[in-house]
Amino acid sequence: MINALDFPEGPKLLRTALPAARRIAALKQRLKSRGVPTVYVNDNYGQWRSDFKQVVARCAHPDSLGAPLVKLLRPEDDDYFVLKPERSGFRDTPLCMLLETLDAKTLILTGIALDVCVFATATDADMHGFGLCIPSDCVASETPGRRTASLKLLRDSLQADTRQSRAITLR
Repeated sequence: MINALDFPEGPKLLRTALPAARRIAALKQRLKSRGVPTVYVNDNYGQWRSDFKQVVARCAHPDSLGAPLVKLLRPEDDDYFVLKPERSGFRDTPLCMLLETLDAKTLILTGIALDVCVFATATDADMHGFGLCIPSDCVASETPGRRTASLKLLRDSLQADTRQSRAITLR
């Protein structure tokens, strides 16, 4: 969700990402109060000499189309982060090792774009044996059709739980 949206479809994606970001922020706070850690898995945008704080600063800049997303979802000091060079958060990153350290069994995936990065990460998470929860109100795609099709495929193929975020309960 930390994204400058500096591509031709950025404005279209922002319209669907803002409502999702509001719900992600609420979900994050609810889960955080229960001790669930947050891991930001973010593109490095080909900036091989940058770090996560630089990515956040770039995306939060007032000239950035994605600044409202950063305002809603600015990482906190106790959050984790992983920069990814490709679509999947698992490919060529330490994410799997971090999740093992956190003793994670089920992942709650949120973000943009559902039909690209979230989908690729979900597929890899499934291959690594993680259970998946992808709250349907906490993801965005450029079009409603792509979002709907992706959620259906994730439910049917990966048995992902795609209930809305307010229905998520912890055992």
